[in-house]
Amino acid sequence: MCGGQGWTRRAILSSFTALSVSAAASDKDRTFPSERVRYLDPATEFPVFRLTDPAHSSELPAYTCRAVSRRNAFLLYSSDRTGSPQAFRMDLRTGQSVQLTEARDLDRSSLSLLPDDGGFCYIDGGALRVVSFRRMKEKEVYRLAGGAKNGPGVNISQEGGYALLTAVHDGGSQLMLAPLSRGTARVVATSSGTLAYPIASPRGDAVLYRDGASSLRVVRTDGRDNRSLLVASGPGGAAYWSPEGDSALYLSLPAERGRLNSIRQTSISSAEDRQIAATSQFAQFAANEDASVFAGASGSLASPYLLILLRRTGREVTLCEHRASDAVRTAPVFSYDSQRIFFQSDRHGRPAIYYIPVERMVERTPDV
Repeated sequence: MCGGQGWTRRAILSSFTALSVSAAASDKDRTFPSERVRYLDPATEFPVFRLTDPAHSSELPAYTCRAVSRRNAFLLYSSDRTGSPQAFRMDLRTGQSVQLTEARDLDRSSLSLLPDDGGFCYIDGGALRVVSFRRMKEKEVYRLAGGAKNGPGVNISQEGGYALLTAVHDGGSQLMLAPLSRGTARVVATSSGTLAYPIASPRGDAVLYRDGASSLRVVRTDGRDNRSLLVASGPGGAAYWSPEGDSALYLSLPAERGRLNSIRQTSISSAEDRQIAATSQFAQFAANEDASVFAGASGSLASPYLLILLRRTGREVTLCEHRASDAVRTAPVFSYDSQRIFFQSDRHGRPAIYYIPVERMVERTPDV
């Protein structure tokens, strides 16, 4: 008896459950103050902004995912500031961040904005979930079966109709197409190796993906015409569709000592592969919206710089030191107007997210 009312064991347990659910729900919408710090890069004296505190780990998603909103209003990223990796949305004007998930096993590489910026998707414990920003309602649209694990990289088609992901299991892996609203997920390609980093073509009718370290392939979304593209020998890095969708841009990492890493372009319809530009040993790169400028992170220990490369002239400009312990994980990405480059580094402790303004060096591209 308590306060004249009878309490059963079931009622007490139910009240505790309700409180815990309420607490979890409130955590999902928690707002965190800005952690933004401005400093001058010691090598170039250009201003650089560190957006997250390196006391905890904050990361950008895989390069196949979209993290920056189209109007540069906010950034989607993950952080373990609450004790476990969760998704956050950062207001790029104020620097404040809002917690978006209470995931049990978040795949930090899988966060991706939807095409209209009205929501995002992520993978939690093998389940692909879609979340609406307006009401913060989420739904599971696909779950990996048979103990499979998701491979690196998720991609959303440009019209928002489906997601691409890879299912990795003991016998190999599968490239999956999962509708985000109605329809059934289907297998687009299979391999005895590891499939990774799928990207839908601009028209949405084909998929570019990696099969192992050196093979770059393209397949139609119905599973037909699955073929290998002509690429330079040696392992390959990040790969993207060209804006026209008739070729792929990729980072070539020659195995031979003394050869420079280069950005190359391979045709989808013909056996043609050519070099766009040699680089200062880029270990990771990204293109802006019209592929006129590339951002790259040098893997050189002597020159751990973030640079831009102008496609028309092949000229490189050093922006700042990234000093990441692994240059591949810098994950550079342009804003839609090409006026900022976001990247990550553990130079100040744990991985943190940075950006550098480049409006004086790169022509603005139209917001789309």
